[in-house]
Amino acid sequence: MILITGGMGFIGLHTARRFLDVGEEVVITRFRARREPDFIRDELGRRVQVADLDITDGAALQAIVKQHRVDGIVHLAVPGLGALPPAEEYRANMVGLLNVLEAAREAGVRRVTLASSIAVYGGLRQGPFQESAPLPVASTSPTEAYKKAFEVLGLHYADRTGLDVVALRIGGIYGPLYHSMANLPSRMCHAAVQGRPVDYTGARGGEPYAEDATDWCYVKDCARGIQLVHMAERLSYRVYNLGGGRAVRNAELAAAVCKVVPEAQISLRPGSGPRAARDAYMALDRIRQDTGYEPAYDIERGVAEYIEWLRHHPQ
Repeated sequence: MILITGGMGFIGLHTARRFLDVGEEVVITRFRARREPDFIRDELGRRVQVADLDITDGAALQAIVKQHRVDGIVHLAVPGLGALPPAEEYRANMVGLLNVLEAAREAGVRRVTLASSIAVYGGLRQGPFQESAPLPVASTSPTEAYKKAFEVLGLHYADRTGLDVVALRIGGIYGPLYHSMANLPSRMCHAAVQGRPVDYTGARGGEPYAEDATDWCYVKDCARGIQLVHMAERLSYRVYNLGGGRAVRNAELAAAVCKVVPEAQISLRPGSGPRAARDAYMALDRIRQDTGYEPAYDIERGVAEYIEWLRHHPQ
């Protein structure tokens, strides 16, 4: 049985589906989320168990691990990065991490897979980003700060205890069930389906530049990468990049949307922004070597499938 913390979240639900597809059983934790997507509903109570959990409650987490005889943990829960008061945010994330590691150690689980982020490369101006690259201690966002801390402390805990811990630096993820409307694929695809101009309200930097690029990864590819790393018999490294394998320019993203919805109303500023990194994507050599992972969705295929899903699941 594999425990997925944050399993009712965007990436968590797709990851649960992926584990089911390869014959595994999962227990997914939820804190506030109450959705039950079609693609796992038939498995609820059978191969999918749902457990309510406040990740800061270590005793409750250990009880779940014991009750379900968990032998692997995928830690995806991200309590309110940037949305909570600093002390509460710190407690939720750092105590939550400690609770996951302690529960894993106590139960003797095979492996803990931690969700890190491409955000850890935020201080670098030139890609492709390699896992071995030295990273600055300074951070410019809560995600960058906490994910760096997760890696350092999680792997240090592994060194001290012998627990098998691996960190996945996950790229920009888009696709079905993404609800926050924060990233560009979501904004563009929703607007196209709804027949309105893209709204960039709250977007960092405002209207995006056409030539700026992001390592976009379709959520099904992300889920498959998580499953492949978590279930690998042997791993050569403890940190892996997981992304789409290339930097997708905003103009390319817009073109992919317009290919499906020709009347889409998408505005972009010309050129590149003043802070744009060059070749801003993560190298996939390690994960390819150790698991055979290869992205199955390029931006056109991912956007087309996402838009088709949105048409059948209006929000």
